[in-house]
Amino acid sequence: MQAFTLPEFYVPHPARINPNLEGTRAHSMDWARRMGMLDAAKPGGGVVWTEAALAKMDYALMCAYTHPDCEGPALDLITDWYVWVFFFDDHFLEQFKYSRDMAGAKEYLDRLELFMTAPGQEPPEPANPAEAGLKDLWARTIPAMSEGWRRRFTLSTHNLMVESMWELANIDLGRIANPIEYIQMRRRVGGAPWSANLVEYAVRAEVPDRLSATRTIEVLSDTFADAVHLRNDLFSYQREVQEEGENSNAVLVLERFLGCSTQEAAELVNDLLTSRLQQFEDTALVEVPALLAEHAALPHEQIAVGAYVKGLQDWQSGGHEWHARSSRYMNEGAAEGGSSRLTAGPVLRTRRQQRDHVPFTKVGHLPLPEIYMPYAFRMSPHLEEAREQNAQWCREMGFYDSVPGVEAGGVWDEERLRGIDLAHCASMIHADADPDELHLSTAWLAWGTYGDDYFPAVFGAGRNVPAAKVTNDRLSLFMPLDAGETPEPLTPLERGLQDLWRRTATPLSGDARRVFRKAVEDMTASWVWELANQAQNRIPDPIDYVEMRRRTFGSDMTMSLARITHLTEVPPELFGTRTLRELETAAQDYACFANDLFSYQKEIEFEGELHNMVLVVEHFLGLDRLAARDVVNDLMTARMRQFEHILATDLPQLFEDAELDQPARDALLRHADELKDWMSGILEWHRQCVRYTEPELKRLTTPAAPAFPAGLGMSALRLADRFRAASA
Repeated sequence: MQAFTLPEFYVPHPARINPNLEGTRAHSMDWARRMGMLDAAKPGGGVVWTEAALAKMDYALMCAYTHPDCEGPALDLITDWYVWVFFFDDHFLEQFKYSRDMAGAKEYLDRLELFMTAPGQEPPEPANPAEAGLKDLWARTIPAMSEGWRRRFTLSTHNLMVESMWELANIDLGRIANPIEYIQMRRRVGGAPWSANLVEYAVRAEVPDRLSATRTIEVLSDTFADAVHLRNDLFSYQREVQEEGENSNAVLVLERFLGCSTQEAAELVNDLLTSRLQQFEDTALVEVPALLAEHAALPHEQIAVGAYVKGLQDWQSGGHEWHARSSRYMNEGAAEGGSSRLTAGPVLRTRRQQRDHVPFTKVGHLPLPEIYMPYAFRMSPHLEEAREQNAQWCREMGFYDSVPGVEAGGVWDEERLRGIDLAHCASMIHADADPDELHLSTAWLAWGTYGDDYFPAVFGAGRNVPAAKVTNDRLSLFMPLDAGETPEPLTPLERGLQDLWRRTATPLSGDARRVFRKAVEDMTASWVWELANQAQNRIPDPIDYVEMRRRTFGSDMTMSLARITHLTEVPPELFGTRTLRELETAAQDYACFANDLFSYQKEIEFEGELHNMVLVVEHFLGLDRLAARDVVNDLMTARMRQFEHILATDLPQLFEDAELDQPARDALLRHADELKDWMSGILEWHRQCVRYTEPELKRLTTPAAPAFPAGLGMSALRLADRFRAASA
């Protein structure tokens, strides 16, 4: 009996099959035999795969469905890659899942990495079928691709191998990940970004290097990966969870986190899968053409990106068809259902969830839940000095001046700035800063908050997204990597950035400047993303919201500013490890969601906002605001518990694995303490700040008010008042 009834899937394009299937079936079986995969022994007896088991799983059929147009030799090579990756997954778990031999697992993975050689390097002699297969495939694949593709493919292959340790560690601890951690880690260990790289090989068209790191291409890859993994989790739940005792499965994660039934969790996973497919389509149809135009892509580059998008689309449809047919999965009745099961119902439901919100809905004060915070905040002794310096700096930069296009004067005035009291926030998140450092930190908070208010005030009411994008593009001109000359600033926003960049970038190395500038650019670009969603009245997809929220809140920027102070003591590559990445994103999510709890009434009722985690959860899960509030608080708690777990378990392990010296260990421990200050300080600032109180919100909506809430121009406030009057 199946663990649950498979949900109604959204698969918008029919699957097609490659005519070279039979030849590839014979080839892949022979290749697996030659690599020794059919003779690999299990620790407890027997073999990992028999010929009959491999034939029944039929990876050649999967690749024929997912790559319907490539020629026979290319299909052979791609199928061999998938035979290798599934063998690696099964072999690794057989060797180490039951024995819990963590040291042996790490040694196994470290050796496997040696077979991904750079040009001119020679791999060692293989000692097992996984190594033999990777050596053979690397030699057959890499010469046909560019250096940029090799780097990207090496990274995605590294991730799916190395992050297997995360799965193994969770099995050993009996630990089930929280939903955000799971989605982030599943992308790395699940292999779909790796599959996206192989799509480029299959369609004989690489994404140009200059476009590969853009948000548009990253969203294509991320939505593709999430959809592939969520679909796999639905089909593999019974085998993985009920039969093999694994705990890395989205259905199980939601089942435990939400306390719901398996069937309900499966339906929610399918809703999330549909939402990711929908965002893939929106990105492909709207954002990709804009990206190509913006970068003046040449004809061959346009063709390559188009072929890549079509290849990802084919993979989704073909992957679904294979899951419905493979013996590896729970799929009773799935193949027989045919196209009748692949309806538009799920996507219509998710589109309705995202776009049926009525702006400026009167929601009232949101009672705050009991928020878990294990760390005490600390306070700088230089707070009062920082307050006065910041008020003066904002005046000098023109933050109180009138701004064209904004009714009733400017975006801010001094009363508004003092009410926000960003010096109070800075004095807690940088409690040990000297007076100059605290002034700089406060000024960055003021500039980022002013910019976050400036964009909706100037461009929001008219939904002028193109003008907002032009304004954002100009900001990079004021962050030259050589810390040299800049244009004459035209707005207070440009003037403030010019001053801050000069003061911040001058003492930094070139690498540190690049890191910090990207963090600032990511934040400012997120303001345009928010405006685009407002123009469409589109509540963001839950996964996209969480990831973009870190940017809109400025958390990447403020953490980058802190992190670069440790670059001389800590190898920079360590900040790309799972341990430090998860430590930082857990802290970021905690603070972002805290802001969403405090700002719910301000944003939903008084500003007509769509970017709030409580609202996202309300619409995605179909809950009322109080139930959604509790889910958000549970997510905050889960991320904080994960933060504590990393400090207690993963960070000491990183010290040992990386063989860090004492200065590097001390620097990372200081970084962790700074993250504690960051979270506790932000929470305390929200508790003390008048910004989110109902009396203050009502005061600022009266016509005589000298200032108004951050995030809205007076024109938008008056629009909100007219909307509420018309609805009364």
